Amino acid sequence: MDQTHPSHQAQEETLLRKVWGWRKTLILAGVIGGGLSAVATFFIEPEFQSSVVLFALPQQSIGAQFYEDVKREDILAYGETEDAERLLQILNSDRIRRRVIEKYDLWTHYRIPRGEPGAQANMAKKYAGKVGANLTRYGSIRIDVFDTAPEMARDIANDIANLTDSVANQLRNDRALEAFRYAESSLRKNQMEITEMERRLGDLRKEGVYDFPIQIEGLNEQYATALGENQQERAQDIMSKMERLAPYANEYNELTTKLEDAYEQEAVLKKRFDLNKLDAESQLPAAFLVDRAAVADKKARPIRWLITVMGAVSVALAGLVFLLMREAVE
Repeated sequence: MDQTHPSHQAQEETLLRKVWGWRKTLILAGVIGGGLSAVATFFIEPEFQSSVVLFALPQQSIGAQFYEDVKREDILAYGETEDAERLLQILNSDRIRRRVIEKYDLWTHYRIPRGEPGAQANMAKKYAGKVGANLTRYGSIRIDVFDTAPEMARDIANDIANLTDSVANQLRNDRALEAFRYAESSLRKNQMEITEMERRLGDLRKEGVYDFPIQIEGLNEQYATALGENQQERAQDIMSKMERLAPYANEYNELTTKLEDAYEQEAVLKKRFDLNKLDAESQLPAAFLVDRAAVADKKARPIRWLITVMGAVSVALAGLVFLLMREAVE
């Protein structure tokens, strides 16, 4: 059963009759709108498109690959979605935008007066309309550059791809540099403590303390033998030696224990030092380039037929709204 209200049906039929009655006017409006839009497209300077396709690579610690016993990730593996999103942030960052703008003097190229109020905002808007980087459904990143000069579009696209490595490495190196400085200071402090303890042990050796436990054990055996052989003078001499060494017992034992721990800590800190140093100095690719940009031989925009159709439809709809409003007023 048809549930449509009779009054609604009547209104729809009335509207359709009105549109049909105005068809010549609406068609004329569409033709005029399409014609004007078509003419306007010839005043729009054509732009060419160049594109670069790349895959993000995981930004892992290269130092860990050399110095850690257990390798957590494969250095040859492709990046995951998280790596691609991170790289996309770099591609769309102000660091890369500033470098591209300065290198290609886009202020002059885009005809934006640099000193006028709002120049930075105008440049950012213009740049965003010309340069873009987005994730594809395959997990890759596509960099698109539009420009009136096809060679410049190609060069900018390729330069942005090249800049990803330098910017990503700079960010990673800056982060690793902080860890390296901390590791360096910790290692230097540990080595200074070792040097001081070794110096003090050297002073004890000058006092005749070479290896306190072994020395005392040997002297005790000699003392017992001397007493057993009733060599009182020799026994007294041995006792004097033990008494002379006794005051150094605690210090020697404490130094040797701390020094052993310090040597173990030095090995750990040295490993961390080398690991962070390598991370702070290494230059790793941030992306695997699939397709480099080439010079386009065909303009990408404006799409004249689409602008013409949209202009015709827009003017026709605007004409319909005007006619309906005029009739409602009357």
